[in-house]
Amino acid sequence: MNVTLVPGFNPGPYTGTGNNTYLIGGEVPALIDAATGSPQHVDGVDDALGGQPLSRVLVTHGHSDHASGSPALAARWPDAEFMKMPWSGRDKQYAVPWRPLHDQDRVDAGDWTLKVVHTPGHAPDHLCFFEEDSRTLFSGDLVIQGQTVVIPSSLGGSLVSYLDSLETIRDLDPLRVLPAHGLEITDLDALIDEYVDHRKQREAEILAALASSGSAQTPEQLVDQIYVGLPVPLKGAASETVLSHLVKLRDEGGVFDQDGSWGLVP
Repeated sequence: MNVTLVPGFNPGPYTGTGNNTYLIGGEVPALIDAATGSPQHVDGVDDALGGQPLSRVLVTHGHSDHASGSPALAARWPDAEFMKMPWSGRDKQYAVPWRPLHDQDRVDAGDWTLKVVHTPGHAPDHLCFFEEDSRTLFSGDLVIQGQTVVIPSSLGGSLVSYLDSLETIRDLDPLRVLPAHGLEITDLDALIDEYVDHRKQREAEILAALASSGSAQTPEQLVDQIYVGLPVPLKGAASETVLSHLVKLRDEGGVFDQDGSWGLVP
């Protein structure tokens, strides 16, 4: 595929060096993800287009670092289509007309056709885009080389759905995996195995912390016990991921929730 990486120019504690967006060149130039509207990003897309107009923007999910650049792109290319899976109550934050995408849809991009794959967990509307002939997967925030993915439980995240989504993309057997952050992923199976093992270890740590405390704990208290030395700016994300584990454990009957504190079921 004719794919050009266009950096989002939005580094930060949650985005690392910044977002990756991907311009797929050809008859229907398409951009995977909108980043945040940085002028450098919009100019980078323009450069990658080489004088062609942008036809469409395919957004993997509604988190701001992936979708909030849509109005800036629409201002530069007013005829471009903006497409994503609907997320009620959130999409209206971004003032563009959204064309809805759904699982198993097919959408033209460049000179290829992408299959839409719903992969919830990190966000309820999260999509991956898969080109079946080249077996190229645009994986959004589902997998990131060298680090784990936050599961924001209070914002529609679900650990159970996330683990299922990892198996969904494993079954696609992609040859090339292009994530929204970090380097291209060269061994997807190994990375997924690491993720699953990490989640099992984190679950065991949460259960051990609850057992040793002798009383119900908030996610924030558990973060202080488990994530020793974690920088303050990252504690909110860690609390969300701990909460996602607690919700899973509650649904399995292992823990209880009482007014925001969590304990082991006797």
